[in-house]
Amino acid sequence: MGSATTQALETTANALASTKGITVDVAGELFAVARLVDESVQLSGALADPSVPAEARAKVASDVFAQASEPTREVLRVAVSQRWSSAADLVDGIEELAVRAAAIGEPNADLSGELFAVTRVIADNPELELALGSRLGDSAAKGGLVERVLGGSTSPATELIVSSLVRQPRERRVRQLLSRAMSIVAAQRGAVVATVQTASPLSAEQQTRLSQALTRRYGSNVSLNVVVDPTVVGGLRVQVADDVIDGSISARLADLRQKLAG
Repeated sequence: MGSATTQALETTANALASTKGITVDVAGELFAVARLVDESVQLSGALADPSVPAEARAKVASDVFAQASEPTREVLRVAVSQRWSSAADLVDGIEELAVRAAAIGEPNADLSGELFAVTRVIADNPELELALGSRLGDSAAKGGLVERVLGGSTSPATELIVSSLVRQPRERRVRQLLSRAMSIVAAQRGAVVATVQTASPLSAEQQTRLSQALTRRYGSNVSLNVVVDPTVVGGLRVQVADDVIDGSISARLADLRQKLAG
């Protein structure tokens, strides 16, 4: 990710946070915008071309998406006025805005937890993962498949995020898409996501203590996603982004074997 894109993401996220009327419907519109921009080389080029004045790019967006709601058009005007490292980064940025908007639109829903649960369902069902990740499948059919699988078991925001992402994978694996969405949701809510692998379920008290300890370590609220994995022999394996805290016996045995072999 280039420095231009990093700055653009920060600016657009701030603009979204200050825009009134952000709902799940707005998130749906932003996902649709990202899909249309990605599918049109001419449009993505016009909106991301740094040689074109920002006012002109904003006008193109306003003209093309004139039927969208005012909150969507307001956020989009800010997005296309920024300097992006590439047209692909602009599409990624609009997609991130859509996920953030979904998190804003349903503030009381546990989106991170629901997205993680969907990830586990997909991980446990290779045929489902193959169907959703296939390059040959129709995008609308994939979205419909997600809706049938979830069957109303998640919030509308989570269903929108998952169905929208599988329709527009752009060479990304399904679980990679959902992992990124979880991170975006957590960031929007001022938290980080920690994936915890343990040999046996953690009690509510244990989860609270672990969450508090991680909050102190990272200086931010922590959302726990717990995976019960019998191969983790004692202890815990905690991953926050690229940071891994591995105190499991299996990890220590593996380290010991490596030292003995080396």
